[in-house]
Amino acid sequence: MDFTDLEIFRAVAAEHSVTRAAQRLARVQSNVTTRIQQLEEELRVRLFLRDGKRMTLTAEGHRFLSYAETLLAVAEEARQSLHPETPSGHLRIGSMESTAASRLPVPLARYHALWPEVELRITTGTTRALQEDVLARRLDCALVAQSTAKTPPAGPSTRKLKIQAVLPQDLGLDPGLEGIQVFTEELLLVMPASHPEVRRPDDLNLRTLAGFAQGCAYRQFAENWLASAARGPETPLKVLEMSSYHAILACVMAGSCVAILPKSVLDLQHSLLPLRTYSLFTVDTLLVRRTGYATSAYAEFQRVLQEL
Repeated sequence: MDFTDLEIFRAVAAEHSVTRAAQRLARVQSNVTTRIQQLEEELRVRLFLRDGKRMTLTAEGHRFLSYAETLLAVAEEARQSLHPETPSGHLRIGSMESTAASRLPVPLARYHALWPEVELRITTGTTRALQEDVLARRLDCALVAQSTAKTPPAGPSTRKLKIQAVLPQDLGLDPGLEGIQVFTEELLLVMPASHPEVRRPDDLNLRTLAGFAQGCAYRQFAENWLASAARGPETPLKVLEMSSYHAILACVMAGSCVAILPKSVLDLQHSLLPLRTYSLFTVDTLLVRRTGYATSAYAEFQRVLQEL
């Protein structure tokens, strides 16, 4: 077993296919198949269930994958530590969908111009999933939402909403993670254009929320705010899970639901959308990493974000 075996195993686990893993690794398919078979023989377990051309991890395969991720991540850190003055290798960045769309294009372009030899790998997901991936070493760092909201921007239609009481230094991160604030998002309640003006949850005529899957911090803020309405259980909140902000906005414009999303995402729309909005509160976006993780590639990414 060597690092090449682990990289091949990880690629097959991610692609669920020897063919796609071979294409991803620029290897011939027979070589990938042979290396997986040899690894299974060495470990004396079946790592994959074969269903036609689809490869699915066994229980032992899932267990081994966590070790493989750790070993490969530590090896990459070790390689980069030998040349701390020059960022190199790869940097695996996780991001919320909204941040990837509205905040990352400029810093990623700037980073690539400065350090073209670093391979940037971007993955999107919910705040909960991204933190778990950083802890499991599947990601090197991630841009996630802080777990508490702040006073909204000043204005005649804004008001303070306290989600939960925490100490100022508490970023709401999982143990083993540390982070810094890099962006601040203004979250908007987005409604159909025909909806009457809203200043509190009880003003809403719609009780369906369009949002991402469980684990999305913005969805949790929305559920907390909407659940604070004085209405009884006869009008429970329904959540319509969507996979993109385009789908969420389409449902809102259709008049069937409301949503809460960052103003920066709405600003990306070049045409005037038939929507009504209400500013609720602001939430910090954090750049998080495992405690003690330090490479020159990461340090430069953090610097680029902080200089914006």
